[in-house]
Amino acid sequence: MQSFIEKMPKAELHVHLEGTLEPELSFALAAKNGVELAYKTPEALVAAYDFYDLPSFLAIYYAGMNVLVEEDDFYQLTYAYLTKARSQETLYAELFFDPQAHTSRGVSFDTVMIGIHQAQVDAEKNLGIKSQLIMCFLREMSAESAMQHLALAKPYRHWLVGVGLDSDERNNPPIKFAEVFAEAKEMGLKLTMHCDVNQQNTLVHIKQCIDDIQVDRIDHGVNSLESEALCDLIKDKKIGLTVCPVSNQFVVQSLTSDEIHQMLKKDMLVTINSDDPAYFRAYLNENLIELQKEGKFNQKQIVTLVGNAFKVAWLDNATQNGYLQQLQHYVSQYT
Repeated sequence: MQSFIEKMPKAELHVHLEGTLEPELSFALAAKNGVELAYKTPEALVAAYDFYDLPSFLAIYYAGMNVLVEEDDFYQLTYAYLTKARSQETLYAELFFDPQAHTSRGVSFDTVMIGIHQAQVDAEKNLGIKSQLIMCFLREMSAESAMQHLALAKPYRHWLVGVGLDSDERNNPPIKFAEVFAEAKEMGLKLTMHCDVNQQNTLVHIKQCIDDIQVDRIDHGVNSLESEALCDLIKDKKIGLTVCPVSNQFVVQSLTSDEIHQMLKKDMLVTINSDDPAYFRAYLNENLIELQKEGKFNQKQIVTLVGNAFKVAWLDNATQNGYLQQLQHYVSQYT
């Protein structure tokens, strides 16, 4: 099963670019930009990754971004992730990024966008991995700030496929950003929002995502299983769920394999993703392999999970079908 998973063509729909910042690159950029780190070595930095809930993770996550200053830093970050993803047979990725976390430090929006985009172009040309960009808003910041950044993104509209909502969910419901997401939809952008595992008022938040924001996908969304009505709604509207097993294990001490089995039984469009792989020490292959081991998923179930990612990816039908055909060809050749 491990070999089968490692070699199969895959898509990644829930990965934060800033969460792919490996310790070695972090130290190299810190030295270049004169940024002082709290740790002496990359090994010491990894040893500090002692997350037990969402706030404990976010504290280290945002501190790590300080090394990203220049256009080339964002280029290196993005190209390094896409290189790693392609080495794991990821053919397509939708990349989250958090511009507010950079502009609030004095880094210009243009610097972030141009650096990331150029790496995407080069990686597609050199490595054969296609990617699209999803701009996320930080939910603990104001809706006004989100709207300002949506305005900053308008000149780069053709470089974006969608917008998302991430970071600290407590007291920051989806409805807070209703106007911003309505404006993004008017711009022709796809919509997704995080509904992290076991957060306060999570069922209310999931319902707001579906009814009020009218999202195209939900990131995480595991708690939807607590409501049959929500599960039916998600299934009827064909809303994809981007679940991140190893990330869940850090935050809620479970790979949520039982929940993923339940979603498959309900024919929900659940997908497997890596979230913040440099911090959780697991890219897409490791997430799938660990999940398969814990949950004893069979080959057909793994293919369904991987196929779901291509099905709910924000691609035109022809491109989507092309990837699905590659997956089916791989499975038929392997078996």
